[in-house]
Amino acid sequence: MVIRATLGPHWAATSIPKRVVFLDREVLTQRGEFERILVHELFHFVWVRLSNRARREWSDLLAAEFEGRARGELGWSAERRKANLSVKDARTLSRTWRGYTRESFCDSAAWMYSGLRGHDEFSLASRWTRRRAAWLKNLATNGLRL
Repeated sequence: MVIRATLGPHWAATSIPKRVVFLDREVLTQRGEFERILVHELFHFVWVRLSNRARREWSDLLAAEFEGRARGELGWSAERRKANLSVKDARTLSRTWRGYTRESFCDSAAWMYSGLRGHDEFSLASRWTRRRAAWLKNLATNGLRL
């Protein structure tokens, strides 16, 4: 995998097929943001290696949050996608829902593993973050084949 510094309209992007993470040069100068964004991008590679069962379990966890009317998220990319969702998306596993689950997974991993204790984008209530943390710890313990 290669990490390249670039200038562009986004802080970061990942190309799974090319095994490349692109980071805006400005991110490299911002302690905390660099770690958070890098961890998020690296977890896109983890997402593609998860089993279908693990992805479904993550989706079910998020569906329970959605039905519980959980507000907030653990990053802008998931928050932006969550704002456009409906109950139908969660029940039918629409393309919109799948995009949200992927970004939520990566944002949650960044929240958990970047070392930041707080951030403006960490707006999900602790009731829900505890559940996500437990799931991610289980993933780390049991491996990608959950």
